[in-house]
Amino acid sequence: MLVMFGTALLAVCYLLGIVAGDALGILIGVKANVGGVGFAMILLIASLHFAHTRGVMTVGAERGVTFWAALYIPVVVAMSATQNVVVAFKSGIVAVLGAAGSVVVCACMIAVINRVIERRGVDPAWQNALPSAESD
Repeated sequence: MLVMFGTALLAVCYLLGIVAGDALGILIGVKANVGGVGFAMILLIASLHFAHTRGVMTVGAERGVTFWAALYIPVVVAMSATQNVVVAFKSGIVAVLGAAGSVVVCACMIAVINRVIERRGVDPAWQNALPSAESD
């Protein structure tokens, strides 16, 4: 049952991400989903962190998320492979600026997250998930 909770959490994050990507596409005037899968991943990471800090995430629920997360990356690669980059460049500067802006924002967010983690130290709930230097 708890494995299904993890799967449901992933599904809800994916659906909310797709809705956010469609809304962003409409907002900037592009007839496409803009960053829906990225929003879904951010929501999943945030909800997992929230669940871990509250003690709600159990081993069974984490198995459900881990199972689908292992399949998630190949799905994202397959989805991005079907996008037509040439048409995006021909459609105007908005697509190019959107792509460049998303790369810059992601790089900045990774830097911020790394600094926060370094200042706080590793959360004990996540410590077992991280590979240790001694195991190499």
